[in-house]
Order: sequence, then C-alpha cells, then structure tokens
Amino acid sequence: MVSHVKIDSPVFRLHTNATVILLITFSIAVTTRQYVGNPIDCVHTRDIPEDVLNTYCWIHSTYTVVDAFMKKQGSEVPFPGVHNSQGRGPLTIKHTKYYQWVAFTLFFQAILFYTPRWLWKSWEGGKIHALIMDLDIGICSEAEKKQKKKLLLDYLWENLKYHNWWAYRYYVCELLALINVIGQMFLMNRFFDGEFMTFGLDVIQYMEADQEDRMDPMIYIFPRMTKCTFFKYGSSGEVEKHDAICILPLNVVNEKIYIFLWFWFILLTILTLLTLIYRVVIILSPRMRVYLFRMRFRLVRRDAIEIIVRRSKMGDWFLLYLLGENIDTVIFRDVVQDLATRLGHNQHHRVPGLKGEIQDA
Repeated sequence: MVSHVKIDSPVFRLHTNATVILLITFSIAVTTRQYVGNPIDCVHTRDIPEDVLNTYCWIHSTYTVVDAFMKKQGSEVPFPGVHNSQGRGPLTIKHTKYYQWVAFTLFFQAILFYTPRWLWKSWEGGKIHALIMDLDIGICSEAEKKQKKKLLLDYLWENLKYHNWWAYRYYVCELLALINVIGQMFLMNRFFDGEFMTFGLDVIQYMEADQEDRMDPMIYIFPRMTKCTFFKYGSSGEVEKHDAICILPLNVVNEKIYIFLWFWFILLTILTLLTLIYRVVIILSPRMRVYLFRMRFRLVRRDAIEIIVRRSKMGDWFLLYLLGENIDTVIFRDVVQDLATRLGHNQHHRVPGLKGEIQDA
C-alpha cells in the first residue's frame, strides 16, 4: 500500500493530515449540532410562531449592543451584549452573521490545507514507493534482496544530479503550506470582522486580569445571547416592530473550536518557519547535509556520506534521506555504502572544480 510510505516531513504532515482531519471533524460536529438540535432559540411574548421567528433570526442574523459588554450583568444588563437599543445617545451595534457559515468555512479550510499535499503527491509521482520495492520490510530471500538493491543502486547511479528540481518542488509545497496557514489567519480575521488576529492573546489577557473589569473576548466574538428585530403587519395594516432575545447554543461549540484553531495555527506557523530555515541551511551548506544524514542514519559510515554529498546535488541528498526513512536500515546502509564505493572508484560523475572539498550544492 502507498499510504505507509513517507514522502514528506512530520511538520508538513501536521498541515496536510492532522489539520485536515481536525477541520473536517469540527465541521461535522458543527453541522450535526446545527441540524440535529436547535442552533438558535428566540424568545418573544407576542403572537409570532416560534419556528418562524427562529428561522428568520437565523437567516437574517442577530445583533448585540457593544456598549453593553462592559456593563455589569444582572444589574445594568440582563446579559453581556444585550441592552435596550433605544437608550440615550447613539449605540454601537455589532451584527452576528457568521454562525450559519461556520461548518462550510471549516470544510473549505480543510480543502486549502490539503492542497499542498495534493500538489506534492502529483509532483512526486510515486517515485519513493517505486524505488523502495518492498525493501522497507526487509524480509525476503537473499537473491531477491540483492536484485532489488542492484536495481535501486543502478537508478541512483544513472540519475545522480538530476533530482534538484524534484526536491525544490517539495520545498515549494512547504512554502505553500506556510503561506496557507498565515493566509487562513487573515481569512478568519476577515470572517470575524477583524477580531480573530489577536483572539488568543486577548483570551490570555482576560484570564490573567480581573474579569470584572474586562470584556470576555470569547463572549464578544461568540455571543451566547443576542437580539433580533422582526417586522410584521399588524391588524390595522401598520408595520409592527417585534424585539426578541435569542440564545445561540452553537456559539459555545464555536468558541472552543476557534480558540483551539488560533493556537494551533500559531504553532504551525512557528514550526513551518523553522522548517523552511532548516531547508535553506540544507541548500546552502553541504557540510550540514553530512551532519544531518549522519545523525539520522547512524549505521552509515561518515566517509561514505561525505563522498556522496561531495559528488552529488542537494536533490540527491533529499531523495536518499526519504529513501532512508522508508527502507530497512541495514539494506539502506548497504545501498549507500555501495553507491559511495562506486562514486569513489568511478569519475563519471565528477563535478569540475571540486578538488576533494564538500562545496557543491
């Protein structure tokens, strides 16, 4: 099966596997809560059918009074964000429109996170799976093992120095993963009317401060209780205004999802930035490639690694590294040693200007 073959880094898999699974799970959870239970419950004393009012307020959005978030609950306001909108002076109204789109947005985000993986799988073309030839198992006859090792060694020898573009395309996919996660922070910030970018920091500050003197950012962005205005014709033909208060139980789920996603996206951004710095170091420093290869594959002799790095390109190093992640360690050691021996005795792949120094990228 292809699924067990590693063709990328752990950080890249956090983007394209773990995050995709998380977002789809969250989308299903929100969808289930939205269509199985009541996503909104509006209270009104007049003769308006409850389901009509709930449907209207769900479709046309609800609102909160920004000034009421800082007032004392129970004495000045019944609940944060809920206040008499006909009070003295102009009031700042904040409309809550996003909640019916959360499930779709989460699914769309999952597609965006999977895109770099899809692109790399398309570019990679099953090369690693074809080259390992079940050598990851290591349990086969000596004749079969010898034949497969020879095929792999012949491929590496004949295609030496032709893997740079293949490796760079993977690095482009890692860069796309970084651009995607940063772009999604801005996307969510736009989705929540400019309140998401500092959401996690605001929550931390709120938890550390005296909560009576601060506005809860989770309730501000994800209000549990809002207002809704419904207009209908009265018995005399005049337009009547009906003010209702609405409970949004779905926002209790939404706030937990997005506070987690905020910290998760920040973590992914940091890890991916470090990974890209690591890639730049690998590209610029052949000696670092020797060190990293030696640290990861202890069975391979250092002199063999130095010969391969000196006589090959960065793309070849990347291909060998991925092969080492998938092939049985003893078999991989033999392949690398045989390749180094062949390179040491044959000058066919000599790069002009290298007189024994590890300097070719």
